[in-house]
Amino acid sequence: MTRSSRRIETAVRRVRLGNPRSRSDDKDVSFDFSSSMRELCEDIAVRVPELAHIRMDEVAVCITRARRGGRTGLWAKLTPMRFEHGARVGVRRGRRYLVDPLIVDGREKLYILTFCLPRFLDLTYREKLETVFHELYHIGTAFDGDYRRFAGRYHVHSARGAQFDRQAQRLCDLYLSTLPSPMACRFLRHRFPTLLAHHGSVSGMMIPVPKLVPVEPAA
Repeated sequence: MTRSSRRIETAVRRVRLGNPRSRSDDKDVSFDFSSSMRELCEDIAVRVPELAHIRMDEVAVCITRARRGGRTGLWAKLTPMRFEHGARVGVRRGRRYLVDPLIVDGREKLYILTFCLPRFLDLTYREKLETVFHELYHIGTAFDGDYRRFAGRYHVHSARGAQFDRQAQRLCDLYLSTLPSPMACRFLRHRFPTLLAHHGSVSGMMIPVPKLVPVEPAA
């Protein structure tokens, strides 16, 4: 079996931020961030036609610990699991690479959507929601594991990053205009300390960062 044909189940672990035993009733009531964010993104895909191509059952929603507090730093990121046009093998600096398939619960994931906690949760409500749309807008319309690409050198955000941000803001406004259920994004109205006060801890899925694997030329 060649390296490129392997389908190995990815080791997934759940992590908790905060103190799960801080509540007086000592019950496991940890807030599941990954599940809540997935439900929100599913609702967005239903209500926003330009994002209707997104299939959240093929997107891994994860969290990572922010190394330092404050607003400065990464809030969220989208990691595509394939190369341009959905190719499994791509070229970097003249060498061919592949990314091992990401298999979770028997299903291949084409994207990893990661949020940096607690930093992301300490943004304003509008900033959080726009950040979600920013990352979802990165997903290619073919939903083939590749980014939404633009012409030119800056193919991920286009030549004008501000224009990309305006598109995310426009889609956010469109979503809100559909009057979604308050339950879908209610958790975004709470900051990290508030969630800890109510649940004791915030939990989510964490998976190893995918690595590029060199592909040896055929003998």
